[in-house]
Amino acid sequence: MEEDQQNYPGLVAPEIRMADLVLPNQTNYYRTMFGGDAMAMMDKAAAIATLLFCRQPIVTASTEHIDFRQPVHEGDIIEALARVIYVSRSMLVVRVHIYGENPMQSNRRLCTTGHFSLVAVTPEGKAMPVKTKLLLEDEQAREEWEVGRKIHEVIQARRKR
Repeated sequence: MEEDQQNYPGLVAPEIRMADLVLPNQTNYYRTMFGGDAMAMMDKAAAIATLLFCRQPIVTASTEHIDFRQPVHEGDIIEALARVIYVSRSMLVVRVHIYGENPMQSNRRLCTTGHFSLVAVTPEGKAMPVKTKLLLEDEQAREEWEVGRKIHEVIQARRKR
């Protein structure tokens, strides 16, 4: 936990869920979902998870490693699960999983995983402190926090170049 966070109220980050149906205009000639459409849904889920966690204005600062593991097919129900996993002074790292499921076959599968960094901002667009500290409720939360910490370090190193 960052020292700036110690005087702020703590919260266990809620996992938010968003669902949609993959329509023909969202697919390529293989009838699988465009990666950009999946990323847009992931970014929106990350933003909602962040807003519900800190209740402050935020912007997406970067997308980090995104793994497209399995395709999401036309007609599938797509579900995004997003949770804040790490908080620094002004940045939050959010993990997003995308699941696809053919509603006629009940074959829910993990299709995509990615991490997004978002920054709390003032009305002028300047970074400001996140006023909620992240409480880690279990071992999984601690493991994800460590992933988020490493992602934060990579971002910081990249920005120094």
